[in-house]
Amino acid sequence: MFAVLKTGGKQYKVQAGDVLRVEKLAANAGDKIQFNEILMVGGDTVTVGVPTVKGAGVVAEVIDQIKGEKTIHYVKRRRKHSSQRTKGHRQQLTLVRVTEVLASGAEKSGVAAATGTADARRAAHNAAAAPAAEAAKPKRAKKAAEAAAE
Repeated sequence: MFAVLKTGGKQYKVQAGDVLRVEKLAANAGDKIQFNEILMVGGDTVTVGVPTVKGAGVVAEVIDQIKGEKTIHYVKRRRKHSSQRTKGHRQQLTLVRVTEVLASGAEKSGVAAATGTADARRAAHNAAAAPAAEAAKPKRAKKAAEAAAE
């Protein structure tokens, strides 16, 4: 059985036992994660999602957080400028091993969903900002009530 999953803006065709290098996920080595954006599930019968297959999932185990190969960006201005610049970059990746492909019942598996680090930072930021906003509202309401009473 195989599945086509989407993560980090890319699509991967996977089977049980495959090892993938995907964009960095918010998980530690040894954690079990589940990919829920499944575009197609195949085996005896092929199920194509519209746009995703409902109830399908891919369970994987995080092997390690790694960095990709280094890419060099070199810029040289010619003629009278005589300037040059070199920049390097190593993409952060997560190495995962697919353990099983679930054609249905992924919601009941109890495995945490795979989220990227940007999603994790956004959720943490929103959770931290919410209590501060609630604390500020009663003070404004109190001041508004005092102003109305005068």
